[in-house]
Amino acid sequence: MTAECTLKVSNPAELIAAVPYLIGFHPADSVTVVAMRGKKIIFAARHDLPERELAADVVRSDAAEVAAVVAGQGVTGATVIGYGEPARVTPTVLRVAEALIRSGVPVLDELRVTGGRFWSYLCSDPECCPQDGRPCLPADSAIAAAATYQGAVALPDRDALVDQIAPACGAEQRAAATRAQRRMTVLYDRESHEAGFVRQVRRAGRAAVREAERRYRSGKRLTDDEVAWLGLLLMHIPVRDYAWERMGDERWWVGLWTDVLRRVEPMCVPAPACLLSFAAWRAGHGALARVAVDRAFAEDPLYGMASLLGDLLKLGVHPRAVSGWPDVEPLAADAVVGGLVADAFAIDLEPSPCGRPRGDGDPSPAAGPRTGAPAWRVEMPRAGRAVVDERLGRRPRAKRRGYRRRAL
Repeated sequence: MTAECTLKVSNPAELIAAVPYLIGFHPADSVTVVAMRGKKIIFAARHDLPERELAADVVRSDAAEVAAVVAGQGVTGATVIGYGEPARVTPTVLRVAEALIRSGVPVLDELRVTGGRFWSYLCSDPECCPQDGRPCLPADSAIAAAATYQGAVALPDRDALVDQIAPACGAEQRAAATRAQRRMTVLYDRESHEAGFVRQVRRAGRAAVREAERRYRSGKRLTDDEVAWLGLLLMHIPVRDYAWERMGDERWWVGLWTDVLRRVEPMCVPAPACLLSFAAWRAGHGALARVAVDRAFAEDPLYGMASLLGDLLKLGVHPRAVSGWPDVEPLAADAVVGGLVADAFAIDLEPSPCGRPRGDGDPSPAAGPRTGAPAWRVEMPRAGRAVVDERLGRRPRAKRRGYRRRAL
């Protein structure tokens, strides 16, 4: 959802109908936490249900991590919603709720959604919450219609989101990549010293980044040759950082880096994948940011910028919390609960949370990385690293100017 999208949510059925527009897709086999400050939804987090064979302590630890991320948003209450079969959902929802309470977050409701119906673990009134549950709102409900009318999108599932950034590199793109490599070889042969070659690459990279920005800002696209050349230039860390530092919060940034990511050769994937992740994070599309980071890690598990963004997403860091980085618009979703506008953003967490009864009288139903590294690594900006270090309890690092680059 975008900062301009406003929905009115006044009951559990309407909240369940709004969740897919909060996180960008219809959740399945998941637990989602929708957190509020007062009556304003400010944060949403989705997590896979744990596998049955996971040890209880691992599951409990995952629940604690989810609760810590939610509590870190300064919320005053949260609703836990589980999607899937009762045997997996019930213990997960109850254990996440228990972890939230231990973290000081009041739990407003605990819901299970199965087969188009929902149940509350906290309501024992048969008239309000009958034993066979209550029906979820239909796909064409007023909530869905209002969200769609205002430009919000809810994809069928997370796989559909992954497909949006899947490779679209055919014979024409591979031929363009070959031409780009020949062009780089000519550039290298033209310079007698490495320093001169690096200057030429940096100059060409900045020009290519500016041209890409101009093109997508005006609603146009790069050609296959231009994408292949830009992808090759982005492998040089100063060029990638130049693109990173120029990032704005307009919608076309996500479109730019999505298109480039899909059309580059595998060896060029990490840089545009991370640039897309950063653009999506700034725009509040946490799930898209997560799958983009996953694509970067799939090509290079040691890529530095992917590690940074992975930490930010795992910790639920809001862009506004990173001092020194540009201010951004309200994230991911605006909803209205009880007549108040929400300022919310959503993240997609990995791997998965857990389950165990809350106690206090509440119901308690039974229940090889790839090898190889890039030629350059980069350390994150001080502002971003400071926030991650603080959240992880690390000692502060010495101050530096800008970035530290080193050859591997």
